[in-house]
Order: sequence, then structure tokens, then C-alpha cells
Amino acid sequence: MTEPLIDPFARAIEYLRVSVTDRCDFRCVYCMSENMTFLPKKELLTLEELDRMCSAFVRLGVRKLRITGGEPLVRRDIMTFFRSMSRHLETGALHELTLTTNGSQLERFADDLFAVGVRRINISLDTLDEAKFAEITRWGRLPQVMRGIDAAQRAGLRVKINTVALKGFNEDELETLTDWCAAREIDLTFIEVMPMGDLGNEDRLGQYWSLKDLRARLAARSELTDLPERTGGPARYVRVENTGQKIGFITPLSHNFCESCNRVRITCTGEIYTCLGQEGHSDLRAPLRASEADADLEQAIRAAIALKPKGHDFDYSRQEVDGQVSRHMSHTGG
Repeated sequence: MTEPLIDPFARAIEYLRVSVTDRCDFRCVYCMSENMTFLPKKELLTLEELDRMCSAFVRLGVRKLRITGGEPLVRRDIMTFFRSMSRHLETGALHELTLTTNGSQLERFADDLFAVGVRRINISLDTLDEAKFAEITRWGRLPQVMRGIDAAQRAGLRVKINTVALKGFNEDELETLTDWCAAREIDLTFIEVMPMGDLGNEDRLGQYWSLKDLRARLAARSELTDLPERTGGPARYVRVENTGQKIGFITPLSHNFCESCNRVRITCTGEIYTCLGQEGHSDLRAPLRASEADADLEQAIRAAIALKPKGHDFDYSRQEVDGQVSRHMSHTGG
């Protein structure tokens, strides 16, 4: 029996997030600069290499696999990869195959995703205002995303909305967003903006809206009950008693969530980041391409996990962006 992946702090690694592309059809202001330089194709892992990499992690005990980008559904022939990964669902080795998407391509792919075993998806959506949506995504169009959400729900996919809390941008939509999600039986998670990458003209401190304040505003509308459940990610959940909906809070800045971290990230170029908020990483592409022996790749994976830190060092408390990492979120994967 294969020994599971255990990091230096006795945390079992059961959750893998894999970026399949750094490209996206949006240019969200907190994620990308408007004029991005994308990676040459030869640097990206092929779909076959992604399969081999993910399958190695499944053998080593990963039970949840989340596909990210960029926007994962703009990767050419991406459904070939999803169909291949579904074999691990069929054997029971993998418990969940899911993805995070901006929703732009769901009108095309929702039925296919359900057919290969995807049962729930996360959709990034920061506003229900069409003009503001175009402003924050630069290239995105809200009606296209709304059609994608409709298609996902029709296909049977459970939808969760991820909303980045941005001061001065969507503060006034707190009630609108929560009520819209409640009416559609969609879960909602709010995320504090993270200091990832130099975007040229964006003020991270100016964007930062603490979820402590957001939660207090929700509590003023309805009683909130803390829920013990965890979904393998960093969110902490509450139930809104007057609607019954579930709302999550991801607070890397105002509340450190590292103590139970069970996840690692693979970039589209085969680097493994064992902490989103640290620069440290290991190269898995080289051993993947150097040898066809699975044992060699697994040895490289174990060596990388042995370097996983105890936690990140994001900190806005001194009104400066301490712990900012240089890479864009689109490179690491959401």
C-alpha cells in the first residue's frame, strides 16, 4: 500500500489544485494586468502530462482535485483531460473532481462536465451590475456568465459563487448578492483580496475590505449560526437563519487559516507551491519529463511536500503589503 503524503506538521495532503492554463478571457483587476504576457506553449504541461501528474497525486492519497486557471475552460481540448480524470472517480480513488471558473464557457461545457462526474463548481462573480462587471473584469460580459450559471444549474451542477470583497466597489451589493444567491439556492463565499502580483495601477490596501466588517453587516440583517463543516478549503461557514443559505468567509489576512491546510497547488508549468502565500516552490516538470518511471515522480512529489511551511505571512496590519508574492494569481491557480 502506498504511503500517504504527510507534511512536516503532520497534515495529510488530500486536496490538489491544478492550473491547466495561465490564459483567461477576462482581465480581472485584482488578478491580472490588462496587457498580460502569457507563457510559451512548450512551457505548459501537456494534457497527457497533467494526467500523469494528477494520477500520481491520486495514488499518493489526494481525494479532491480542483482544476483552475487562468480560466480552465479556455484550454484547448480540456474536456479530454476531464474525461480521463473521471476514471479515478469510477474506481473510488478520487472522491471529487471539480473546477473554479469565471463562468464564461459554461453555456458550452456544463452538460459535458456533469457527464464526466463533476457535481459542483465554483464560479467567480464579484458584482451583479453589468457596468461594474465590465469594469472589474475589463473584458468580461455579465449576460454571458449568467447564461453559464443557468446552464450549470440545468445540467445538475451545484453552484457556489466566490465573491472577492472589494472596498468601494461591491460593498453596496452585499445584500443584493446574498439575496440573489438565496433565491437561486446557490451557496456564497466571500474572499478577502490577496496580495498576489504587481498589477501596475491597483492599490491593494485601497481594495482591502475586512470580512469582519462584512460579517457584522450580515449579522445586522439576520442571525448567523457558525457551522462546523469544512469542504477541504480555507472557508469558515455560517447559516443565515432567515433564509437557510450557507455563506463562507475566506480570510487569509484578518484570520490565518493555515493550521489545518491539507492542500497544494500545481501551476500550469509543473511547479508545486505548497503554500499560496509563500514564494517557495519545487519543479515537478523536470522529473516528470526526465523519466517515465512513476516512482521517480512520486519521489519528487514527496520531497516537495517535505518543504511545506507551517503557514503564510500575508499581513496588512501595518498598512503595507507585507508578504506580497510576486506571481499573479492566474499563474498559480485560484
